[in-house]
Amino acid sequence: MVTLNGQTMGTTYSVKYLNDDKAVTLLSPAQMQEQIDALLINVNQLMSTYITDSELSLLNKSPANVAFPISTQTEYVITKALELHSISDGMLDITVGPLVNMWGFGPQKRANKIPSPEQLSSAMAYVGVDKFRLANSEIVKLRPNVYIDLSTIAKGYAVDEIAELLMSKGVTSFLIEIGGEMRAAGAKENDEKWLIAIEKPLSGQRSIQQIVSIGNNAIATSGDYRNYYEEDGVRYSHLISPITGYPITHNLVSVTVVTAKSIEADGLSTALMVMGSEKGRALAENEGIAALFITKEGEDFVEYQSKAFIQNVQVIEQN
Repeated sequence: MVTLNGQTMGTTYSVKYLNDDKAVTLLSPAQMQEQIDALLINVNQLMSTYITDSELSLLNKSPANVAFPISTQTEYVITKALELHSISDGMLDITVGPLVNMWGFGPQKRANKIPSPEQLSSAMAYVGVDKFRLANSEIVKLRPNVYIDLSTIAKGYAVDEIAELLMSKGVTSFLIEIGGEMRAAGAKENDEKWLIAIEKPLSGQRSIQQIVSIGNNAIATSGDYRNYYEEDGVRYSHLISPITGYPITHNLVSVTVVTAKSIEADGLSTALMVMGSEKGRALAENEGIAALFITKEGEDFVEYQSKAFIQNVQVIEQN
């Protein structure tokens, strides 16, 4: 078993893989890590909103009504985001950045005060995927302050890119993780399954809700129990509704999604979380999404597993 660790996208990554006789790769672990790091640096340079000269940052600074050329990688991620936007009735919206920044969860960090209704109304004028056009690897912003943020799916995309790299080198058994977004294939030594822990949605402590096996799939969890702040006794989540402009306030505290690709698990877990329990469950059942919903009801956490989750995910341990 080879284990590689590093830092990327403001978080950490871990790559575990078997480099046995089944793998045709001649790369040493150091060479593999060099290629992984180069790949991650490239994704960051394309899609980060924290790097001032990234492709995405330059796009966000560009004027309205002027075609801005983008890379095939960024085009793919934006196209996937638009697909997920359609599936989720607009709840996954990559133009929600002005609201995220205004509430203090973007690159500019914590807001000095809670935004006023007037400020939110002004920011909402730039929110919506109808505020830009994508065609022929070019983006045209229809308003100057349109701000595209791919943070809801960029980590998932990077996980998929590492998976493609490993498979291109003949590696068939791996577990990749970037900031909680994971993708697995094959098995560990002695054909043992990769086991993945789903956390209880508790702030200030870590404990396990479930241990699962997902087969050759990806898994992502979205929740509001880690990234939030409180002011005057009110809790403000980092998850912002693109419909209302306000942080979510419902009792759904965690959603875990299992799909073939990490970019989809990443985006769908966020979308279902923003939608709330009732609408999220309905979407998961209608679209055949393998999803685990955890709601806070009084002092208890209550689980709901979609039919696809029950069929495709093996629960090894339940706490």
